[in-house]
Amino acid sequence: MAAGGGLSRSERKAAERVRRLREEQQRERLRQVSRILRKAAAERSAEEGRLLAESEDLVTELQGRSRRREGLKRRQEEVCDDPEELRRKVRELAGAVRNAKHLVVYTGAGISTAASIPDYRGPNGVWTLLQKGRSVSAADLSDAEPTLTHMSITRLHEQKLVQHVVSQNCDGLHLRSGLPRTAISELHGNMYIEVCTSCIPNREYVRVFDVTERTALHRHQTGRTCHKCGTQLRDTIVHFGERGTLGQPLNWEAATEAASKADTILCLGSSLKVLKKYPRLWCMTKPPSRRPKLYIVNLQWTPKDDWAALKLHGKCDDVMQLLMDELGLEIPVYSRWQDPIFSLATPLRPGEEGSHSRKSLSRSREAAPPGDQNAPLSPAPPILGGWFGRGCAKRAKRKKAA
Repeated sequence: MAAGGGLSRSERKAAERVRRLREEQQRERLRQVSRILRKAAAERSAEEGRLLAESEDLVTELQGRSRRREGLKRRQEEVCDDPEELRRKVRELAGAVRNAKHLVVYTGAGISTAASIPDYRGPNGVWTLLQKGRSVSAADLSDAEPTLTHMSITRLHEQKLVQHVVSQNCDGLHLRSGLPRTAISELHGNMYIEVCTSCIPNREYVRVFDVTERTALHRHQTGRTCHKCGTQLRDTIVHFGERGTLGQPLNWEAATEAASKADTILCLGSSLKVLKKYPRLWCMTKPPSRRPKLYIVNLQWTPKDDWAALKLHGKCDDVMQLLMDELGLEIPVYSRWQDPIFSLATPLRPGEEGSHSRKSLSRSREAAPPGDQNAPLSPAPPILGGWFGRGCAKRAKRKKAA
């Protein structure tokens, strides 16, 4: 024994060896019990049965782990209501839309999958593939056009059945569907908008190309400058780990006001795993009886399912087609010749033409009205797909290296 009552060096080493031996024995026992539990009860030997009886704590722990894994697996599975059940639910949803005094729509990546934009948590979603160690292909969001769901929401707003739209998407498709800027809160930004934060109020520049080519997490300068004050412009994207502070296009003020007035909320194509973290959107300060009725359209589980008055398991376009039919409303067809982005866009100044290499939107000849032979052809697509494709490629590369 060393002076002062402490252990000697050799005693500490011996104690460490004993500790490691016990840990290894515990791990080996855990492996043994796990192998036995994977067998059918009828296939277990008497000795294996005794080992399970002597390892009750380990059995309980392993069974708990198994239940949690199965629960997580079930939550990732896509569930579809059968056609008759879906129609019944849509009739109920149509009644809620007609009777709502203030209906707010929350949208996620699931409403844009029909435009060939991948979602995040579906079976082939970005995060799902990365968690499986698989690579994610780049997507060119400039090729996307508003979907049936986008156009349906625009018509519902025109008919004053929807008062406001809160979107997590950065693809700009709500704006391009004809929804007024005042009626949209793009909480995570818009890939077509860059701003000058030195001008008061902030000066916006809507472009016809993805402005995020040179931007990334905590690095938002686009490489172009404000036409008025010469300050570097920045994108509007809010990345994971960042806090959105811009007034537009995030429009948090309108989103909060809309949520406070809402008596009905319709969630379309969102896992709600991010939106659930924004208490201002769910009126959590109100007693449960005074909170908005919640309707969810999603193929997978969401953390708000237990709060919902109705959950519809179906693709957004399918549900919205049925809903618009039930409401007797025609869904407008998207036309590039009526796309508001072209009238809102600020043209590049001389010398800025080479400031980006992303594909620019254009009114293709096929979409031109009869008699117009001067419509420009769309340029060839780039290899990568802006902030979305670049971010996915980087995450996939890091995942593969790990």
